[in-house]
Amino acid sequence: MRTVIAALTLTLFALLAPAYADSFPSRPITLIVPFPPGGSTDVAARIMADKMGAALGQPVIVENVGGAGGSIGVGRLARATPDGYTIDIGQWDTHVGSIIYNLTYDLQTDFAPIGLISNNPQLLVARKAMPADDLQTLVAWMNVHPGEAKFVNQNAAAQVSGLLLQQLTHTQVLFIPYRGAGPAMTDLISGQVDLLVGQGAVTLPQVRAGTIKAIVNMSPKRSVSIPDIPTSDESGVPGLYMSGWFGLFAPKGTPADVIAKLNAAAVQALADANVRARFAELGLDVAAREQQTPEGLAAFNQAEIGKWWPIIKAAGIRGE
Repeated sequence: MRTVIAALTLTLFALLAPAYADSFPSRPITLIVPFPPGGSTDVAARIMADKMGAALGQPVIVENVGGAGGSIGVGRLARATPDGYTIDIGQWDTHVGSIIYNLTYDLQTDFAPIGLISNNPQLLVARKAMPADDLQTLVAWMNVHPGEAKFVNQNAAAQVSGLLLQQLTHTQVLFIPYRGAGPAMTDLISGQVDLLVGQGAVTLPQVRAGTIKAIVNMSPKRSVSIPDIPTSDESGVPGLYMSGWFGLFAPKGTPADVIAKLNAAAVQALADANVRARFAELGLDVAAREQQTPEGLAAFNQAEIGKWWPIIKAAGIRGE
């Protein structure tokens, strides 16, 4: 009897699925930002939500669910009904670096990629009075002052960046733990810490205001949005990279037609001239068109996991 009921249920779902997809969305969509308001993730999410809502014909409402390096918000997405009405904006920290936490979900199997939004240059910045203006002079100073450089450790990305800096330059930093980039930036501006790695959306306003200085762009190539900041390869420390990106995810099991509608709205938003201009102001490079697809994000995310998980595990990094 149970087998018959199950078969009938599956048949009914199969018959109704096309109609459901055709009617999606019929109510507001929640876009989870797994960090507090005001950060770069939140700003990018709100830009996308506005344009995606217009394309979908329903509001896309941003909900901030912070805590545990973003894993609380992502955990909520993993438990959400896979109907397209709950999605999140993910990044390196939440969908790669969060392996440092004891997660209740699987980063590789519990999510359905929607599309990559942007590649976000990570900048190594220094306090204004730091006696170094570029990576070469910074390394020279660190060699003369071993272990004295106060390096902000606000997340997994920052800690991995600091470890790579030490490894590639044969220097040593003093890690200073922080709960977030906001308080760390305040202390960097006041000169209480020396170095910080953060996304352009967080660091660029202060660099442009002259309150801190940009040392290097930790990307393999120069950023389209900030072409004047050299890369680590150009600065004599090849391989000093840290990934930064934003992508949209849904819970696993979300219907393919629903994913396609969400993706189409995201692609349309990313093609908008105003969105591209806002992203450029924030130091975000819009993802290549082929990476804006669900398949593009899936391949990109898997490559990031393949690259960074061995480094994180070898370093023994754990979340506090």
